[in-house]
Amino acid sequence: MNTVHRHLDSGEWSVKMWIRCFQASPNASGVLLCFPHGGGTAGAYRKLAQALFPRIELLAVQYPGRQDRLGDEMMSDIGAIAEQVVRESTPPAGRRLAVFGHSMGATVAFEAARRFEQRGHALVALFVSGRTAPSVVQPTMLHLAGDQALLGDMRRLGGADSNVVQMLIENPDLAEMVLPSVRNDYKAVETYRYKSGPDVSCPIVALRGDADPSVTETDIRLWSEFTTGSFDTREFSGSHFYIDDHVDEIASLVGSRFD
Repeated sequence: MNTVHRHLDSGEWSVKMWIRCFQASPNASGVLLCFPHGGGTAGAYRKLAQALFPRIELLAVQYPGRQDRLGDEMMSDIGAIAEQVVRESTPPAGRRLAVFGHSMGATVAFEAARRFEQRGHALVALFVSGRTAPSVVQPTMLHLAGDQALLGDMRRLGGADSNVVQMLIENPDLAEMVLPSVRNDYKAVETYRYKSGPDVSCPIVALRGDADPSVTETDIRLWSEFTTGSFDTREFSGSHFYIDDHVDEIASLVGSRFD
C-alpha cells in the first residue's frame, strides 16, 4: 500500500500535514483515526489499515519531527497535539468515526475524543491500548535522562522497538536522528496532567497485552471512569507491542463496533 497524502472535499476528512491515509476507501461505512505510540509514526498502523480495508478506512496521525515531518517543530504537550489534530480534521458526513490510540497515543486519542465530542461530533468508540488511565501520573522522568536510559526503557517494552534499539546502538548517526523525537514523546507522557472536565460519552474499549510491563489489568480498568457510556476490556497475549501479533483480531474487534 502506498501512503496517500490528500485534501478531501468539504464533508469528508480535511487532510493536511497531520493525517496519513494508506489506502483510500471512499465507500467505507466508517473511519478509524489512529494515534501512534511515543517515538512512533503513522506507519505503525499500516498492517491494521490493510486488515480493515475496504470496510473501514484507517487514517493515522503523523506527529511532527519525524519521517516526512522531520523538519517540523516537535510538540511535547499532549493536549496541544490533540487540539491541533481535531482543529485540522473535519469528520466525514455520513461516515461513522472511531478513535484508536496505543501507549502515548491512547492519551492523545482520549484528549482528541473529548474535543471531537465538545464540537458535536459523535464517536462510535474510543479504543485505548497499552496505557494507564489519564488520571495516573507517570512516575518517571526519563526524558531528562541520558540516551542509554531511553534505549533501556525501549528495550524493556519490547516488541518492534527492541529491533529499533539494536539499530540505534549500532548506528550513532541514526540514533542522533531518531532519539530526539523519542525523548520529546517521553516528555509529553511524563509531563501530561489530566484536567477535569467533560470526558467522553462514547463507549471506551481498553486493550492490553497480558505481559505488558507498563500496564496492569487494574490500570486498564481505570479507564471506565472516563466515559458516561459503556466500557469494555480486551486482553491479548504479548507484551507492550502485542498489536503487531494480533492485527486480525483487533481489526475484528474494531469492525464489530461499526455493526
